[in-house]
Amino acid sequence: MNKPVSPVALIVFNRPDTTRRVFDAIAAARPEKLFLIADGPRADRPGEAERCSEVRKIISNVNWPCDVQTNFAQENLGCRRRVISGLDWVFSQVDETMILEDDCLPDQTFFPFCSELLDRYRNCNGVGAISGFNPARIAPPLKGSYYFSKAFTGWGWATWRRTWERFDEQIKDWPQVKKDGLLKKIWPWKRASEYWTRIFDSSYNNTLSSAWDYQFVFAGWTQKWLNIFPNKNLVQNIGFGSDATHTSKATPGLEIAAEAISFPLKHPDSIIEWPEHALEIQDRFFSPRVLRRLGRKLLSVITPAS
Repeated sequence: MNKPVSPVALIVFNRPDTTRRVFDAIAAARPEKLFLIADGPRADRPGEAERCSEVRKIISNVNWPCDVQTNFAQENLGCRRRVISGLDWVFSQVDETMILEDDCLPDQTFFPFCSELLDRYRNCNGVGAISGFNPARIAPPLKGSYYFSKAFTGWGWATWRRTWERFDEQIKDWPQVKKDGLLKKIWPWKRASEYWTRIFDSSYNNTLSSAWDYQFVFAGWTQKWLNIFPNKNLVQNIGFGSDATHTSKATPGLEIAAEAISFPLKHPDSIIEWPEHALEIQDRFFSPRVLRRLGRKLLSVITPAS
């Protein structure tokens, strides 16, 4: 755990309180290279310019030996364009990085975990990304420190330039991929394939203006890479609330605390998908199957209002 920490990219906007906590965690890890990406204020939001300015002051207080690069937008680009343009900028300079947003609070073991695996799988095209946030609550079949899944979560993650170069914001190949029936081959039940068909239709038609991670999922499935998930949840989302872009309401099962992972890491013998993980993520958070939907409905009926 004493190896140098890989580069870190921090994406921020207008939330000083959450930004301070995430930045303090990065400062404790003391990466040697730090990329700071900030979106600009919206002209029609009173007080937002002041909050954006405060956020930039917080993240500019780097008091350890570090190569700091900044990319601060003067105008508001929005979540999708800011994340994509920011990561394009990062990967024009480095081959790999960890990525945190202003509401993704990592455990300190997130940094050496990602650093070690970025190095280990650097030249492995079958691995696309390392997810730090893992809400799945099913026991993996093996006792390793991590496993491989076709799922992806972007609340604290890491990847390589070789992967990001495969990212296509417009998902231009979607019509042919849809025609070929890829989603029906990936998902064993109709509801899941229909869910992702709607998502990719909207992404292709540009009606999901704030989303970038769906396009990353699309790249992974079409390129047939797998993503790494730790056997502990290493990142807590602390941004649920009215000022959040995507998490204005808490989703049961996503408000989970970060834990520490043990070192030395126990590496799997081979890169083999654990398919039950992606099925669990899909079933719990995206398109629940019939029994889970009925259970949720029953719970809502028998649970008294607070």
